[in-house]
Amino acid sequence: MILAEEISSMALCPIGVIHTPYARREDIPRQGRLSLELCEIEVFPEFAPALKDIEQCTHLFVIFWLHLADRSRLTATPPLDGKEHGVFATRTPNRPNPLALDVVELQEVKGNRLKVRGMDALDGSILLDIKPYSAGIDSFPQAGIAWQKESRY
Repeated sequence: MILAEEISSMALCPIGVIHTPYARREDIPRQGRLSLELCEIEVFPEFAPALKDIEQCTHLFVIFWLHLADRSRLTATPPLDGKEHGVFATRTPNRPNPLALDVVELQEVKGNRLKVRGMDALDGSILLDIKPYSAGIDSFPQAGIAWQKESRY
């Protein structure tokens, strides 16, 4: 059971900022993994010790805040489907808690800055967390979305 004190103390702490070539929402690729653009994740200096050994990871989960999202939207119509679905059944950025998750390929580490490929974040997006991606643990090749057409972005 969740206690009221736990909910009232729930808070997110920005740990950095994401630098990308995408200045407008229209510039962002539909899926980050399709982009060859090199982007930079800047981790704030006070969190730099948390990057120890990150260069040993080839891919990372990057969790960030979609600050321009419409938080009142509960349904969305995906471009490849054309039918309305609940936002929790889609990847729309418009949702009650606009968190985003990208899997990126780590290219380089220089101090508190990571060069990565595969981001679909607006320039200046707030970084919330980074976790290592493991194909053996995190990949489910049989996973699917029944309403999604065969086309994969």
